[in-house]
Amino acid sequence: MFSPSTAAKTLPAACAVLFALGAPAHADTSNPTWKFSGFGTVGAVHSDERQADFVASIMKGGGAGRTDNWSRHVDTRLGGQLDYTFDAKWSAVLQVVTEQRLDYSYEPRVEWANVKYQVTPELALRVGRIALPMFIAADYRKVGYAYPWVRTPMEVYGVLPLGSSDGADISWRWNGESMRSTTQVLYGRTDTPLYDCARLRGHGIAGLSQTVEQGDFSIRASVITARLSVSLFPELFAALDGFGAQGRDIARRLRVGDKRASAMSIGLNYDPGQWFVMGEAGRSKVDGYLGSTRSAYLSSGWRHTNLTPYAGYARVWGRLPAGPTSLTLAGLPLPYAAAGSVLNANLAAMMRAVPSQSTLSAGLRWDVASNLALKLQHERVTTRSSSRGMFINSVPDYQSGHTAHVTSAALDFVF
Repeated sequence: MFSPSTAAKTLPAACAVLFALGAPAHADTSNPTWKFSGFGTVGAVHSDERQADFVASIMKGGGAGRTDNWSRHVDTRLGGQLDYTFDAKWSAVLQVVTEQRLDYSYEPRVEWANVKYQVTPELALRVGRIALPMFIAADYRKVGYAYPWVRTPMEVYGVLPLGSSDGADISWRWNGESMRSTTQVLYGRTDTPLYDCARLRGHGIAGLSQTVEQGDFSIRASVITARLSVSLFPELFAALDGFGAQGRDIARRLRVGDKRASAMSIGLNYDPGQWFVMGEAGRSKVDGYLGSTRSAYLSSGWRHTNLTPYAGYARVWGRLPAGPTSLTLAGLPLPYAAAGSVLNANLAAMMRAVPSQSTLSAGLRWDVASNLALKLQHERVTTRSSSRGMFINSVPDYQSGHTAHVTSAALDFVF
């Protein structure tokens, strides 16, 4: 398979092929063939933050910090993938992942489920559930073994709650004299359960991605747009609707119901083998309480035998939705002012979720075997601009602007 000394360099490309394209490299396409593969992470995270929980995704129920000093739920996951090749033209893939969800369960979720038709050696069509081509690690973001860090930088990868769409895409691969390029166009929709009756729905998801590789250098640029509906905080919005004209205006602007969402990103990676440097930047905007963000990270590492020390810096700047985000209570009768004060407290908590934070990180990857890597990572996470950043489950009077120390250990494997 891969030697430990070269796994960190070769596996991102290998996993992109294995988990995105599916078919084994030397499969006999004259007869149907199938292959099962898997991946997973066993992790433990400690955070000294006592006001909120550190998580790897805002789509989780709990993490390390306020709920528990140590948490196994932040990074732990298990995934399996079945690839089926019908012939030289037709193939299919099914990928299922189990990890903690918003309702604290580990109910498995289908990440990919699509059929692919290879029209020509350069042109391919897929129909089904497809990973959105945002960011460098979009195709293997769940496969911890495929990247050097314990987790992909949340400031960039965690700002948009969309990871896949149900629809179709077309990929066109074209090569120059010394350059390889892939253009991908997609269209689809999504309907994701969150918890109880809450759901995340998106329709009209349209995207364009361009990847270029030349020697040790690669670049990926993407843009995606959609109409989003998120059925969270129904009681708050119902109360605002009943609080007169200003309440209805705030609810109309902040409610995410069939609102326009957009995101764009660009990433660069230079990896000559002994070392690597990579960075990505992105922007996102949702018309509603999710607000807009600008984000970026830069990371570099050095490979020595089977050890890879690395370091990085990431930052996300959040911007609140336009217009007032609290009720004006001056002059109201005491009962209405008291009710409005409660609503304003809830609105303030909602606005603190628009992420602004920075993370300085350092870690070490040890490739124990050709399919097994142990990682240790320490991060200094500072929330900014009255935001709770990417933390969840914060206390009502959360105070922004201080630094949390987060230590993580993860054992990544593929099979």
